[in-house]
Amino acid sequence: MKALVTGGGGFLGLAIVRALRARGDAVRTLSRQEHPALRELGAEHVRGDVADAAAVSAVARGCDIVFHVAAKAGLAGPYEEYHRANVVGTENVLAACREHGIRRLVHTSSPSVVFNGRDMEGVDESVPYPTHFEAHYPHTKALAEQRVLAANSPTLATAALRPHLIWGPGDNHLLPRLMARAKAGQLRRIGTQPKRVDTVFIENAADAHLLAADALAPASACAGKAYFISNGEPIELWDMVNRMLAAAGLPPVTRSVPVPVAMALAWGLENFALLTGSQREPRLTRFVVREMSTAHWFDISAAKRDFGYVPRVSTEEGLRRMVEHLKRGGG
Repeated sequence: MKALVTGGGGFLGLAIVRALRARGDAVRTLSRQEHPALRELGAEHVRGDVADAAAVSAVARGCDIVFHVAAKAGLAGPYEEYHRANVVGTENVLAACREHGIRRLVHTSSPSVVFNGRDMEGVDESVPYPTHFEAHYPHTKALAEQRVLAANSPTLATAALRPHLIWGPGDNHLLPRLMARAKAGQLRRIGTQPKRVDTVFIENAADAHLLAADALAPASACAGKAYFISNGEPIELWDMVNRMLAAAGLPPVTRSVPVPVAMALAWGLENFALLTGSQREPRLTRFVVREMSTAHWFDISAAKRDFGYVPRVSTEEGLRRMVEHLKRGGG
C-alpha cells in the first residue's frame, strides 16, 4: 500500500515510517522541517503544514491510508496555536481523505484526552472525556480525536490510538527533558505516595499503528473506536524515571516536594508567564503536577482483541536497548 504519514519526522512518525518501509510499503511523509532520515529510508518527503488545507490535499493524493501523527505538543503557547495544529490540521486530513477516496485513517491521540486530574487505574476506553482541561494540548487533542471518531463511515474507516509515554532509542522529547532537568538539579518527586503509570516502548507504539491499519476497514471491529496503547506493564513512576536516568548515567531523583506546594508553585509560574506574555514553557505547570502525582495505567485488552496488539518489547528489554544505544553515542 501507499501510506501518508503526517509528522513523519518525529519520534513516533519516524518509527512508523521505518516499520512500513521494512515490510515494503511505499511511504510519503508531511512535515514542516527537512528530515534526511526519511529520505534515507526511501520515503517521499514533502515539507508542509497540516494546518494548510491545500498542502494536505496535495500530499494525500494517490495514497491508500493516512497515519495522522503530526501534532503540536507541549504546555506553553496560546490556545490558537494548538487549535490550528491539532484541530484544524486534523480537519484538513479528514477532508483530504474524503476528497481523494482514502478509506482508512489511523489517528495518533493521547491518553491525556481523558485525564481528569485523578488516579486512573486500569481504566478502559469507556472512561469519558473530562469536563475541564488544564492545558491546551489535551484539550485540542480531545477535540481532534472526537472529530476523527465521528468521521468514521462506510467510506472512511477511522481509529484513534492513545499511546502513553513513548520512549526508547532516538527519543527526542522525554529522556532529553529528564536529563536536562536532572543535570540542572531541577527534578523533584511530587508527593511521596507511589503511583504506577503505563509507558510504551517506541517499537511497540509503531507496531500498534500498523496492526490497527491492517485490521481497519469499514464496519471492522476497530472502526470508529479509540484504544489505549502501552507496554501493559504498569510501573511506579519514579522508579521508571530513575531507571531512565540510570540508562543515561545520571543519579536517581530522591528529593520530593509535597503536592500542595508543587501546585502552588505551578500556579504562580503559570500566572507569571501569562502576565509577562512569555512563550516559554513554565518549569512547572498544574497539569504536570497532576500527571506526576497520580496513577495512570490502562486496560489494553481492547487493542489486543480488536487488532491483535501484543507488546513485543518488554520494559526490561527496552531499557537494555536504550542503554546500548546511549553507550554507542546515540542521541
